[in-house]
Amino acid sequence: MTTLPALARTARLGARGLLVGLLTAAFLAPFYLMLRNSLMDSRSLTAPEWTWWPSTMHFENFTALFDDPAVSMGPALGNSLLIAAVTAPVSTLLASAAGYALARIPVPGRGVVLALVVATLMIPGSVTFVPTFVVVGSMGGVNTLWGIVVPGLFNPFAVLLFRNFYLQFPSEIEDAGRLDGLGWLGLYGRIALPSSGAMLASLGALSFIDSWNSFLWPLVIGQDPSAWTAQIALSTFLTSQTINLPGLFAGAVVTITPLVVMFLVAQRYIVEGIATSGLKG
Repeated sequence: MTTLPALARTARLGARGLLVGLLTAAFLAPFYLMLRNSLMDSRSLTAPEWTWWPSTMHFENFTALFDDPAVSMGPALGNSLLIAAVTAPVSTLLASAAGYALARIPVPGRGVVLALVVATLMIPGSVTFVPTFVVVGSMGGVNTLWGIVVPGLFNPFAVLLFRNFYLQFPSEIEDAGRLDGLGWLGLYGRIALPSSGAMLASLGALSFIDSWNSFLWPLVIGQDPSAWTAQIALSTFLTSQTINLPGLFAGAVVTITPLVVMFLVAQRYIVEGIATSGLKG
């Protein structure tokens, strides 16, 4: 005979499974809608009747996406990939080095530098947008990929996460390194940096995603179509003059695929890296 505690435990498991199923469905719904709409034609998309899946799948929407002479989707995807592939590792390594210096190297004024790093987090991006554009433009960065990349290489939030991580790093390991004759650079490069793999992977993945999704700054700097990123090219399908819904959804599927792959590969490292960063000073 089934006991009351067993029934209660079964009910809890059932409720938990139902909740997980509902959350999973809510998470996957936008992806389903994008894929469904990308395989339909304009008439089916705007029809009043709802269809769960197109009766005729229009895969030509994806080929037309790259054959459209007005939208350089292929080069734009290449630009986005190049920008994200440079920004993610460089910004993460810079933040790691700065975080280690703030956590370990006893130099005068370290507290002032830390306060300035924290202060930059309190300044809205809209305040620094125009001055940054003036500086980059005066250096010839308009319509160049480096003009898009360089302002995104400095991440104060990542610096604070790395600082908190290195504050918890066992100092005994570094003491052993000093006995072997290592200086601060050697301690960082040979001991601290290799030990922060989870942090590097998690913040690198987040930086890649953030760089890939960036829209406003690449739009202002990359005014020429040759410097467009995937997000800017995607926005051209929805203008005040024309609306190309099949192309828009096909482009959304193409541009979001690298992010989905990145998240699936790095999700464990993202959670582990944030958990081990220690959100306390």
